[in-house]
Amino acid sequence: MQLMTLSEIRRSAQSGPVSARVHVQVESAAPKLTREQKPYCELGLADACDRMTLRVWSDHPAYKACSALNSESFIELTGEFNSHSQYGLEAQKWTVRPLTAQEKDELLQGPAELRAKQNADWQFIVETIATITDPRLRALCDAFVKDLGERFRRTAAARNYHHARRGGLVEHTAQMMRIANKIAPLYPQLNADLLLAGILFHDCGKLWENALPENGFVMGYDERGELLGHISIGLELVNSLWRKVSADNGDAWKSLTPPSEDVRLHLLHLIGAHHGEAQFGSPVSPKTPEAMALHYIDNLDARLEMFAAGYTTAKPLAGRIFDRVRPLPANLVAPLEKFQAPAGRQKSADQLF
Repeated sequence: MQLMTLSEIRRSAQSGPVSARVHVQVESAAPKLTREQKPYCELGLADACDRMTLRVWSDHPAYKACSALNSESFIELTGEFNSHSQYGLEAQKWTVRPLTAQEKDELLQGPAELRAKQNADWQFIVETIATITDPRLRALCDAFVKDLGERFRRTAAARNYHHARRGGLVEHTAQMMRIANKIAPLYPQLNADLLLAGILFHDCGKLWENALPENGFVMGYDERGELLGHISIGLELVNSLWRKVSADNGDAWKSLTPPSEDVRLHLLHLIGAHHGEAQFGSPVSPKTPEAMALHYIDNLDARLEMFAAGYTTAKPLAGRIFDRVRPLPANLVAPLEKFQAPAGRQKSADQLF
């Protein structure tokens, strides 16, 4: 059988049963009871991009072996997969076996396409930092990437809703920087250096709130993330880095315009205000053009990612209508296809008038 990812199986299963193999980490293994008080085991399975639940009934040949699995277990699940309207992706007629060391290493690297994308996104982030002209902001960004780059590269952008996968924060940050590079020339009042630095740092606290380990896809819980949240951690981290880089460059920065203290405060404001409103966790509302731009760029990329993922997981309600995917505000409707001119009849815009 073909080796596929969970996302590939999920997409294919929308059209009917799929026979496949998938390599996954056991995210959780919980003993449970049916309504008739019969024992079964519920496994949470995860790969680089997706998750599914496998229920192992007590009369299954693999029940005893599956009951002994834990979050350090990596397995191959082989079977027939179906997309259930209520329970999501399900497996039938399945078998499991442990992964070899080589298979585990390959799984942790992620699918080749995703790995290539995240590597390209990371390179784009590094190249974009190099374009920042303000030496203070550039030095701050360089120090962050040098000190915490590896942790950044395995952090998710969210626990559930968008880019909720290992390396998702890199994808989210790079796309936000691309958007900023497009809109900054349209709004000359924007300080592009500040906006790009704000994008890099706006979710830096998630390196603790949404961190993934070096050897797995299971997002644990960090006490610092729980007690402080990523905005507070981000403010603390930037202040700490600022003290470090300014100690090495203080004399050279004294004559720069705007004053260094103003630069620091405005960057902190972007981090503190990026959720937009107090009810969504920001201690302050956006009060500068850069803060407002950052807030909307963040929201735009996150929500379009939710739409893209929603079309692959949402329950179909009608021909082109899907059930609501939270936190999006309503049911999803399939997007309009892009126009394709009939072959041999393409005309330039000048020929149409």
